[in-house]
Amino acid sequence: MESINVKSSSRKYLEFGALCALAVGILWWFGRQLDWGEVRLAVSHSNPYLLGLAVLIICLAYLFRAYRWGALLAPLGPTSLTHLFAATTVGFGAVFLIGRMGEVVRPVVLPMRDPRVRASSSFVTIMVERIYDMMAVVVLFSVNLLWFKPPTNVGAEFSRVRIAGIVLLILCLAAVAALTWFRRRSKSIIGWLGKRLDRLGFISVRLKRALISILDQLAKSLRVLVDARELAVTIAWTAMVWAGITLANWLVLRAFGLTFGIGEAIFILGWSLVGSLVPTPGGAAGAFHAATAAGLIFLGVDRETAAAISIVMHIVDFGPALLFGFFYFVRGDINLTRLRTLMSPEAVEHAVEDERALDDESIVSDELLMKPKLETTSTPANDFC
Repeated sequence: MESINVKSSSRKYLEFGALCALAVGILWWFGRQLDWGEVRLAVSHSNPYLLGLAVLIICLAYLFRAYRWGALLAPLGPTSLTHLFAATTVGFGAVFLIGRMGEVVRPVVLPMRDPRVRASSSFVTIMVERIYDMMAVVVLFSVNLLWFKPPTNVGAEFSRVRIAGIVLLILCLAAVAALTWFRRRSKSIIGWLGKRLDRLGFISVRLKRALISILDQLAKSLRVLVDARELAVTIAWTAMVWAGITLANWLVLRAFGLTFGIGEAIFILGWSLVGSLVPTPGGAAGAFHAATAAGLIFLGVDRETAAAISIVMHIVDFGPALLFGFFYFVRGDINLTRLRTLMSPEAVEHAVEDERALDDESIVSDELLMKPKLETTSTPANDFC
């Protein structure tokens, strides 16, 4: 067992090293032809007041994320906004430091701070949240392309961008339809899958329980897709999150003297999303900058200014979360050693298994409690006869 853990740990470090190397390679490719003196000059000439306002709006966006997470968790149990905000900022700070592997931090921190939240519930709602975010950006980007007017010299390229946006929108709509179908038929699907897994002898009982528990929690959390009120609430919070991010990014563009409108800010946001999907440390370092700069260059911005904007925008989007996360660690609200332990795959698997066992025990106890009641209610009838 110890050798398996050592191998798992070694593989994790190798993967992280490979992603670091990828980030360095992309950053080198991104900056190899730049005049860094001009980049520094562009940053120094940016408007600090607009950048400060952008940071404040991003902080509000993190608060909106916390409210939305609470709405997604509502079908699964109560929690506190204070804990939600702390877990959200710590999680995004981790994404900035170690890349998409930091996504696991948020769902681990919340149950660590609030024992009322189950680990599987926390993990599943993060998955649903990512679906909301992807869908929001794709819809914004695709709808914006309908009236967006690109520079006259990029007509052919813009046609390909528009086609890509439509394809992304169709894929997202198909994914939402599939999840809605799963939610409506979750009992039969999970039951069928459970029987199939029982026939596979090479899958451990613990893994089977973990998978079934996650699917159970996913089905419960997807209630927001079939409940009109919950769907409206989560969509409203998602709209506020991305309205805040779009406004903050637009302020960054304005801080560098660009006369772009909200349409251009949304267009750049779509390019940034593509870059952020690359799981490199530093919050998709290199990929985010290259994609964002490419979108700006597409709109006619010179390379050095585009590079400066992408660097500052990256800091504005992730910097506040890093500062909040550092504050919570310094204050002692988050124990780093315990966090690393809880983030291990073995700990997550045990947590989900324990929750599945608790579910089974609660079902048995409910049946035992119901049995005496049924016997009690039937006794008078027998005596009467």
